[in-house]
Amino acid sequence: MGILVLVDGSKWSQKAALHAIAIAKRKRDKIILFSVLDRREAKALAFNIGMRIQNLKDMRKFEEEIWREMKKSIKEILTNLLELCHEEGVNCSIRIVEGSARDKILEEANSGKYSLVVMGAYGRSGKTRIGSLLEEVIGLIEPPVMVVR
Repeated sequence: MGILVLVDGSKWSQKAALHAIAIAKRKRDKIILFSVLDRREAKALAFNIGMRIQNLKDMRKFEEEIWREMKKSIKEILTNLLELCHEEGVNCSIRIVEGSARDKILEEANSGKYSLVVMGAYGRSGKTRIGSLLEEVIGLIEPPVMVVR
């Protein structure tokens, strides 16, 4: 069994990863850095850009650029965390999937592979209230969940 760390790119999820590394180091456990990319987010951002600059005909082009940047950004963040794990002597791997964050997180977290799920209390928006994704999944995840803030 391992530790599933949910990484969305926010400072909170990166802070959660640091806590997970400390736990994994003590328990000699493996970490899976897990991220979900949702194309709907790229579509929404592209639409907002198109509306702002009054150019909806290029929306598809905007969407593809945003999608490439989302993938690049999360890969960089996960790679940095992976390198940190290796420096700390922690066995670690990366997993990036596409789809609905809620569905993919629940599917992975409840797969029976994990003794602990670690996630940040807030998402990329940085709002001061508990993240909406956290509210959606916290009671549905079967293993213990550690929420870092």
